[in-house]
Amino acid sequence: MTGTTLRLMSDQHSHQSFETRAIHAGNTADPLTGAVVPPIYQVSTYKQDGVGGLRGGYEYSRSANPTRTALEENLAALEGGRRGLAFASGLAAEDCLLRTLLVPGDHVVIPNDAYGGTFRLFAKVVQRWGVEFSVADTSDLASVRAAVNDRTKVIWVETPSNPLLGITDIAAVADVARTAGAKLVVDNTFASPYLQQPLALGADVVVHSLTKYMGGHSDVVGGALVTADETLGEELAYHQNAMGAVAGPFDSWIVLRGIKTLAVRMDRHSENAGRVAEMLTQHPKVTQVLYPGLEDHPGHEIAAKQMKAFGGMISFRVQGGEEAAVEVCNRAKLFTLGESLGGVESLIEHPGRMTHASVAGSALEVPADLVRLSVGIENADDLLADLREALG
Repeated sequence: MTGTTLRLMSDQHSHQSFETRAIHAGNTADPLTGAVVPPIYQVSTYKQDGVGGLRGGYEYSRSANPTRTALEENLAALEGGRRGLAFASGLAAEDCLLRTLLVPGDHVVIPNDAYGGTFRLFAKVVQRWGVEFSVADTSDLASVRAAVNDRTKVIWVETPSNPLLGITDIAAVADVARTAGAKLVVDNTFASPYLQQPLALGADVVVHSLTKYMGGHSDVVGGALVTADETLGEELAYHQNAMGAVAGPFDSWIVLRGIKTLAVRMDRHSENAGRVAEMLTQHPKVTQVLYPGLEDHPGHEIAAKQMKAFGGMISFRVQGGEEAAVEVCNRAKLFTLGESLGGVESLIEHPGRMTHASVAGSALEVPADLVRLSVGIENADDLLADLREALG
């Protein structure tokens, strides 16, 4: 399908509630059989009606595939954008975005607590293109302004951030970006579009790891970009096709299926995480709890303003340093020791040795006594009992 069709699909569902859009946007009944779930178009090429023609806008599945189109229409509708694009991973989406927006000599501001994979992309890959970056505390507007220079083309934000759960005022940083003539990119992975709408707050592009809450079942890897700028959307689509790291038909179908239950899952993730955070604040072996739903979190008021709820991610620090934190991870039983996040099952990890090992020794190094939780949708009492046992 063409870009015009994608934009119209977003408009078609703009008046509907999020829960309805999650189920219906991009999901049309199969015209041949009437099947209510879109088929998996596991195909590489398409029979054409004539030389130089396109059958319904399709010619080759790197350029477009009907199952991926359905997902991309859905993503645009959920984020309130004009164009959604699906990729083979979150980092593939980031790579495409940066190649679209930047040229040698440009400058980027990134968060001081960015996801380790994002930092690695900037430090080990993007810098080799002749692009420079500065690290700033994006929760502090003065820090962001100080990091901007006359070559800044992108300000990159994660909110909530990974793994320190920092909160950035999206609307305020959007003003800084506009003044600087830069694009504001918001990684919305931790919140999901159900809890937070960055484009409505002034962001230019939203990034997702679809692997996480969007897929929601720890069974797919994917990434996404969504923008409200039609011209930028066309440029991103060109680079998506030119670079080729697209989401496959089956992966697109799996993410679409997961998105249908996103709203009910995020409600439960948030409810369970709130209970876990409250328990951790009262535990004698926990020295700090990082969760934006707690009133003493420094970003609580901003999170309450720009988020529907506070999500399912928690980090906390324990007495006894790194070895004690590792031991907590090893003793947990219901919480599975593993990387990633956002699935229905609860996960526990030690960021310093696992997801954020790549930032050790850098400005983004995380505390050694930090434990990160992805709180699932199990019974909350069972989760609390497991954590109490793990903490000892």
